[in-house]
Amino acid sequence: MFTLNKFLSASSARKHLLIGSSRKTRIVSASALLLALCAFGAAGVAPMAPDAEDLPVRAISEELELPHLAEQIAALDAAQTNYVSEERVRSGDTLATLLQRLGVDDANAASFIKSDPVARSVMQLKPGKRVQAHVNADGELQQLSSVVIEGRNESVSNVVITRNEDGFKAEQTPGVMEKRIEMRSGVIRSSLFAATDVAQIPDNIATQIVDMFSTNIDFASDLRRGDRFNVVYETYWQNGEYVHAGRVLAGEFMNGSSVYQSVWFEDSAKSGGYYSFDGKSLKKAFLKSPLEFSRISSGFSMRRHPISGQWKAHKGVDFAAATGTPIRASGDGVIDFVGTQRGYGNVVTIKHWNNYSTLYAHMSRFVSGMRKGTKVSQGQVIGYVGSTGWATGPHLHYEFRVNNVARDPMSIDVPNAQPLNVAQMKKFREVASSMQHRFALLTPENANMRVAAR
Repeated sequence: MFTLNKFLSASSARKHLLIGSSRKTRIVSASALLLALCAFGAAGVAPMAPDAEDLPVRAISEELELPHLAEQIAALDAAQTNYVSEERVRSGDTLATLLQRLGVDDANAASFIKSDPVARSVMQLKPGKRVQAHVNADGELQQLSSVVIEGRNESVSNVVITRNEDGFKAEQTPGVMEKRIEMRSGVIRSSLFAATDVAQIPDNIATQIVDMFSTNIDFASDLRRGDRFNVVYETYWQNGEYVHAGRVLAGEFMNGSSVYQSVWFEDSAKSGGYYSFDGKSLKKAFLKSPLEFSRISSGFSMRRHPISGQWKAHKGVDFAAATGTPIRASGDGVIDFVGTQRGYGNVVTIKHWNNYSTLYAHMSRFVSGMRKGTKVSQGQVIGYVGSTGWATGPHLHYEFRVNNVARDPMSIDVPNAQPLNVAQMKKFREVASSMQHRFALLTPENANMRVAAR
């Protein structure tokens, strides 16, 4: 039971605690008591939230007029409905077959596309090309759009054909392209193009691989089953759609025990070209073969002539190929002769630097503009394979001469072009380092493989 004596005793204890035995203790105790009183006071005066049941409630009603179903159906019937379809051009497509798959049944539209200069570019029916069409319920064309690639520089534009009151109009605007860098690798099982198809590498990239390594590898006879290659190249996209492939930026080819590597480098003071990773130009003075794909049917040796039957020296190399196969100049030079020479048939000879010359015989025809004194560059097409002169079938007879003396083009050692200078090497090393890292990612097990001497 709480008695008066206990209360007085408790009060005395609190008084002793407040007063304390020292000045410091009394100040701390007074401060704590003041804070406690403030806290209880704040809790006592804080307002209480009103009860939700005490809030006023007011009902609001409004009449809404619903649209008539018949009016909605009539409006839909009055509005023209367009259907959008998209197709990719297939091999063998014509304008008629493409429009049919797009759901276009419009003779006027087809006639306009064939006759209008801008609209006619849509008829560049390259397989894989994307075409989009808007048609109404009757199959009449309202709009047709496509991407058009023009010229050797592969400039891209968008062509849009639209229907108006007077018929149709076509507009062409420049395309806005996004450049991406892609890396691929492949293994030779039968041919280079078969391997690039499996690796989903575009055909023009495969062709660039051939051009890049053609001074070291004859892709008709040097390839072995199991050879590997890595390639880094540009691709161009528009609105998330692939448009075309660009330049090969770097390539690596493991041909038997030899490894060939190249990287594209372009400097403001020097035109672009391919170089080995030590900065030496990979462009040799002469190609190993004037034909991209062929086989040697007769080498540089003694043989029995197929027509005369006599044993005599064959002072050139015969490359078997189909009639019409393009023949490339094996090096930079000037046309010295173009015309017909007895057993050679249609023949071209080219003078090169340092008393080198080459001869190309049995052509079916020459490229227009070929005449004595015309300058040609390495890889430029000068004519086409045929069987003119003393020939038993279509092939190219190719001769390589030094001081007018025939030499075996398959064994002669031709020097490379001049390497990069000191100033260009600094920039080149940055590019080469990036490409070497990409090659290591593609084939990490071959990252330490020694590059073949050139």
